[in-house]
Amino acid sequence: MDRQHDAAPPACRAGVLCFHSGTAEHPIYVDRVAGVGAPRTPAMMVHGGGHTGACYLATPDGRPGWAPLFAQAGRTVFVPDWPGHGRSPAGPDFARLGTRDVCAALLVLLQEIGPAVLVVHSASGPMAWWIAEQRPDLVAGIVALAPGPPANLLPDLPDDAEAIARLRNDASVGCPILAPEDSPVRFDAAFAAAYWANAPRFPKSALAAYVRGIVPESARILNERFNIGGRGLRIGDPATLARTPILVVTGGQDQRHPRATDEATARYLGAEFVWLPDRGIEGNGHMTMIEDNSGQIAALALDWLAAKGL
Repeated sequence: MDRQHDAAPPACRAGVLCFHSGTAEHPIYVDRVAGVGAPRTPAMMVHGGGHTGACYLATPDGRPGWAPLFAQAGRTVFVPDWPGHGRSPAGPDFARLGTRDVCAALLVLLQEIGPAVLVVHSASGPMAWWIAEQRPDLVAGIVALAPGPPANLLPDLPDDAEAIARLRNDASVGCPILAPEDSPVRFDAAFAAAYWANAPRFPKSALAAYVRGIVPESARILNERFNIGGRGLRIGDPATLARTPILVVTGGQDQRHPRATDEATARYLGAEFVWLPDRGIEGNGHMTMIEDNSGQIAALALDWLAAKGL
């Protein structure tokens, strides 16, 4: 493990808690949380659409996030903001930022810190599958929270606003949204409350604080996530990922991730699948890393990593 920590950027080795990485076109801001005690494989925690890395640093009601919890378990944690999100600079054409653009920026960071465990959520799921196929030597394992599947498993949805509107509440295709790519997509409080903060375990007293942290999203990334026009991010051969330890975790109250969908993703990738109600963990929705039992789910993930020798 010492070699992995020595591979961190020089600024991080000097104790600086933040730095920039990514590509020249799409730089990314990164928070670094130093591991405590005996070192374990480092982790890179990647947020989903409409969010920033802050969702791993602390919960909206003030509890420690997954990054400090993993650090307490001996893992140095790197938490990037996607390009144009949070403290990462936005390019002039942010609305057309693509999933592969984000992947390229994340891959630069992974080359600086890896091998590492990827912790991903929602729209960063397809990024993890693609990155792990491109550089399996740098991905020690993946913990995926309600991850989007590779586009290989998604139907090619029509690039037609009326047709997509009719599918808005169809969980079997992810409740898709078609976003015109001439401007970023902005999520209001009603959307957040309906899709991201709707589960019993979400800390409702902190809803206003949570909504203040939601950021505009690239329209192209959303369209690719739902595979509109067949433009989603695909992998070439799932057998490549079958050699990487992968855990897929899904809450029982996640509207966009019914059990059958995420279980099919896990099966396709050769991953282990945990449907939280099967473990007696009820009431979780889409934002498991900030819901009121987030520490319990982090412990589940940490136990799994330890069992894998990671």
